[in-house]
Amino acid sequence: MITNDGTIIQIKHEILCEVAKLVFAGKFQAEKDELPYRMMPGPKASYRCCVYKEREIVRQRIRLAEGHNPQGARNDLVVQVVHAACEDCPISRYVVTDNCQKCMGKACQQSCNFGAIDIGRTRAHIDPQKCRECGKCAVACPYNAIADLIRPCRRSCPVGAISMDENGICMIDEKKCIQCGRCIHSCPFGAISSKSCIVDVCQAIMDGKRVYAMMAPSAEGQFGTDITFESWRNALKEVGFTDLVEVGLGGDMTAYAKAKEWTEAYSEGKKLTTSCCPGFVNMIRLHYPDLEEHISTTVSPMCAVSRWIKAKDPEAVTLFIGPCIAKKSEVLDQKIPGNADYAMTFGEIRAVIRAKGVTIKEAEEVCQGASTFGKWFGNSGGVTAAVLESMKEQGVTDDVHVECCNGADACKRALLMLKMGRFPGDFIEGMACEGGCVGGPSRHVDVAKFKRTREAMIKKADSRNVRENLEKFGAERVPMGRDPQ
Repeated sequence: MITNDGTIIQIKHEILCEVAKLVFAGKFQAEKDELPYRMMPGPKASYRCCVYKEREIVRQRIRLAEGHNPQGARNDLVVQVVHAACEDCPISRYVVTDNCQKCMGKACQQSCNFGAIDIGRTRAHIDPQKCRECGKCAVACPYNAIADLIRPCRRSCPVGAISMDENGICMIDEKKCIQCGRCIHSCPFGAISSKSCIVDVCQAIMDGKRVYAMMAPSAEGQFGTDITFESWRNALKEVGFTDLVEVGLGGDMTAYAKAKEWTEAYSEGKKLTTSCCPGFVNMIRLHYPDLEEHISTTVSPMCAVSRWIKAKDPEAVTLFIGPCIAKKSEVLDQKIPGNADYAMTFGEIRAVIRAKGVTIKEAEEVCQGASTFGKWFGNSGGVTAAVLESMKEQGVTDDVHVECCNGADACKRALLMLKMGRFPGDFIEGMACEGGCVGGPSRHVDVAKFKRTREAMIKKADSRNVRENLEKFGAERVPMGRDPQ
C-alpha cells in the first residue's frame, strides 16, 4: 500500500528542502533549531492536535536529515519511527463495529480469556488495556461484528518486523527488519521514515568536493519521456555535482561478472542467488542465515559504478539516486570496499535541486551509458536476462534454470525451498519489491503509470551488447568481488 496523502509527502519534502537551503547558505548549524518554529509558526496547528507536536515532528525529521536517529530510537536501522507522529495512530487492534447485535449468546465475551469484553447498553465493548489481541472474539462473533484493525505499517511488513510497545508506539525489530522501506509509505500519519544523507551531501558540494551522482536504471520513464539522464545531468551539474553516471553501466558490469560466476557454479552443481537487491540480501542474512554461502559474491551495480568512478577519479565522492530505501543499508551496513559513499531517494534529490532553485528540463539523450540489458536491470527478470545474455556472449551454451522472484513473498518461498533442499532451479533472482527496482517504495509514480513510457524510452537505445558497452567505457577490468583484493 502506498499512501495517497500528498500532504505527508509535501511536509517531508518541505523539511528536506529547507534543510538543504540552510546547508547551501552555510547556516545549518546556527539556524536548525529555529527551523521548526519557522515551518510551524502557530499558534494554531495545521495538521496535528497542537502546534507543539508539529514542531517536535519537524525536529525529529531534521535529525533524520542529519543521518541521526530521531528522539527515542534505540537501534542502528536506516528505517526509523518518528515517535511524535506515531502517537496519533489508534492503539486498539480489535474493535466492535455497528454490526454488533448485543446477542444473548455473548460469544465474544465467553471466548475472551482476559476479561476484556463488556456488554454495554447497545453493543459490546473491548477494553484496550486488557485486550491481548488474540483474536478469539473476532472468530467467535456470529455476526462478524469485530474488526481486526491491523496497522498499515504492520500489515505491509513482509518479514513481521513491526510490533507495538505498551504505549502503542510502533517498534521495528532490528533482528528482523530487511530495511526494504515498504512500511514508510504505508503509514497514513507519516510516522516512519529513513535516515538521510542530505546534510552531508550538500555540505560536500559546498566544500568543493567532487561529488558524482549515480542514477538508477529505474529512473528512466518515471518522470516522462522527455526527462532523460541528460536532463538529470544538466540539473545536477547546475546544483554543483561533478557529473552523473548511469547505474545501468554497473548492471552490465555485474551481469558480465555474474555470468562467469554462474557458469562455474553450474559446472559444480552449486545453486546461487543474486546479490543486486540489498533487501533480498538482508532477508537471507537475517532470516535464512544458513543460505548465506549461496549469495553471489559479485557486487551490486551501484557498487560496480562507484568503483569505476573512483578508479578514474580517486577524489570522487559517489551518491546513488533511486527509489530504494535498502540501498542506504547497503551503504551503511554492508561496508563493501569501493561502494557508494551515500544513497538518496528521488524525493531527497529533488529537494536538493529545488533548494538550489534549479529546474529539471527536457533534454535529448546524448550519451547512452548502458546496454538495453543494463537498462532493464531495474525490472523483475532484468538481472536474469542480462546474465544469460552475458553467458551467451562468453560462449556458454548451458541451459540453466533461473527462478525470478518478484517481491518479498516470492523470495521467501524460493529461499524456503532452497533451505529444504527442494529448490528445482539452478539460480535465484531475488527482488524484494514487486516489479523489481521500478517498484521501490520511494518511486515517483506507480509502475503501471510509467510502464509504457519506460519501454518507449529504452527502445530508443542502440543495440550494443553487454561486452561492447563495457569496452566502450573501459569498465571490463574493474574488480567485481565483494573483496576487491
